[in-house]
Amino acid sequence: MRKELYFGFAIMAAIVVGTLAFMPSFSEMTNGHLGLLMLSLVVVAIMMGFPTAFTLMGMGMIFAFMSYHNQGEGDAQALTRTLDLMVQRTFAVMTNDVLISIPLFVFMGYLVERANLIEKLFKSLHLSLARVPGALAVATLVTCAIFATATGIVGAVVTLMGLLALPSMLKAGYSVKLSAGAITAGGCLGILIPPSVMLIVYGATAGVSVVKLYAGAFFPGIMLAGLYIGYVIIVAKLKPELAPPLPEEDRRVDLAPVTQKLATFGKLALPAVLAAAKGRAAAGISTKELLKQLAIIVGPLLFFVVVMTMIHRSATTPLEAVAQVTMESDGGMMSLEEVSAPESTGGLALPPGAEEPPQAMGVALPPGAEEAPKKSAAKAAPAAAAEEEKAPAERQPTPTWYWIMLGIGLAIGAIFYYTLTMARLEIFKMLLGSFFPLAALILMVLGTIVFGLATPTEAAAVGSFGGFILAWAYKQLNMDVVRESVFLTAKTSAMVCWLFVGSSIFSAAFALLGGQELIEQWVLSLGLTKIQFLILSQVIIFLLGWPLEWTEIIVIFMPIFIPLLSHFGVDPLFFGLLVALNLQTAFLSPPVAMAAFYLKGVAPPHVTLNQIFAGMMPFMAIQVLALILLYVFPAIGMWLPEVLYK
Repeated sequence: MRKELYFGFAIMAAIVVGTLAFMPSFSEMTNGHLGLLMLSLVVVAIMMGFPTAFTLMGMGMIFAFMSYHNQGEGDAQALTRTLDLMVQRTFAVMTNDVLISIPLFVFMGYLVERANLIEKLFKSLHLSLARVPGALAVATLVTCAIFATATGIVGAVVTLMGLLALPSMLKAGYSVKLSAGAITAGGCLGILIPPSVMLIVYGATAGVSVVKLYAGAFFPGIMLAGLYIGYVIIVAKLKPELAPPLPEEDRRVDLAPVTQKLATFGKLALPAVLAAAKGRAAAGISTKELLKQLAIIVGPLLFFVVVMTMIHRSATTPLEAVAQVTMESDGGMMSLEEVSAPESTGGLALPPGAEEPPQAMGVALPPGAEEAPKKSAAKAAPAAAAEEEKAPAERQPTPTWYWIMLGIGLAIGAIFYYTLTMARLEIFKMLLGSFFPLAALILMVLGTIVFGLATPTEAAAVGSFGGFILAWAYKQLNMDVVRESVFLTAKTSAMVCWLFVGSSIFSAAFALLGGQELIEQWVLSLGLTKIQFLILSQVIIFLLGWPLEWTEIIVIFMPIFIPLLSHFGVDPLFFGLLVALNLQTAFLSPPVAMAAFYLKGVAPPHVTLNQIFAGMMPFMAIQVLALILLYVFPAIGMWLPEVLYK
């Protein structure tokens, strides 16, 4: 028997034995203890390979029936109420508007994946980073981060980079462990960096604004990618035998005919183009070609001006307008908590004996029930409008951080143009054809969300259209690509939606049994401080990441943790960022480290699964370090949401 199976069976045995050890005798067992037993059984069943969604659904219905039956109801009545509960939970999930963005983002990812940009992106980045220690591994991480951000599909990114980057790194003499670790860790960044489906699932489960989650996860995602790159550079510097530098022939860039002509006017690109404009007749370069080269060179400067102008407009927007835009951005994005359950039950479950509120079931309110609020609002509207006309809102002063960003950007731009030689101009053109289309798509999607121009659902629709444009521009758009993308999108979206349905039924049964109250009483009886609670919760989530995937952890265990946050004064947004960073380990921790199996499926035969696991361990330690840094310096995640949505 393989070691992985021994490990898995040991975890299952520990869960069962631990649960039974803390259980009272059968005669003294309460409904709350049945809830804990249900929680243990569902984890074991999932680890044994049963489908997660239907396991949650089945366990929830069985134990909901037991709960109603233990309340003194007859078999027929208990069965009727259980079936009613299932219908109510399913209806509440399917009317949750936030879930609409999931298939749109997934569809965008599959279209971008099929545009075949990843090979061009990797080649251009590997040439541009040729002088950096561990250049191939660094280029792999940057490529994974960019492509994972654009697609969010972990399996696709790890598989494609395993086919593309792993042979190149092994041929260059890189360590198998370092190569495997860079590919698997980089490929998992898509579940953290927006637009991430994981953040949408957490937001819907915990009742947190997805817009704020996206803004909050931006810098932690960049920080984690930066830590990965820093680790690779340090290893390559200290142990060059693990990541040898690239030979000179691999760094050489062949100049295009036009670039060769421009090189006769100077070494640096911008002065050479300006000099060629004066003597273009002698150089044999047409005006059209010169303008094209000038547009390529000056393009980054114009793009920087446009972006900084938009940021300035957003940063100085009057407070009243910011509040209005924020409300509109969250409009139509009712969380699962708001749709399906009261706050006290953790967002997914009903309190014991409670019935579904009429609004959640789509039942109309009695005539006149809304008349009074409407009339008072109608009376107040003209007065508010008149007050607005009397006192127009003034723009806010330009914040200090904007000038810091502007200064850093100008300094980077000066260095860029000072070092832009003809060879680097050729590499820059390669980046224009691979990196910048993806970057524009990402900025278009994230910018409209973060700056309140669109809801995540609307931005996802724009992203799907952008995926169509990219696939068409690179001549990869055909009926086979569209058909396959639609099929895979439907498959993934159905899985997520059924997970929500199963989780909702399971959590409702858990609350009916009183399991939530039992856990709350136990945690509060420990007398934990805020720090101790956060450490305990993150350690539990970290350990759960070894046998379970992130979807199961969020939909099963987040409804248990969320109600406890108010007791300890923890912001659900900050807790969500900690969880998102922590759940990176779910893809890198054996025995259910899916990234390792994705890579093993395309790796050469001599690359073993144990080597891949060993290569992932340092990157998993970096994830723990990033989690600690986020906790010690919460502004890494909370600064951007506070600035944009204050």
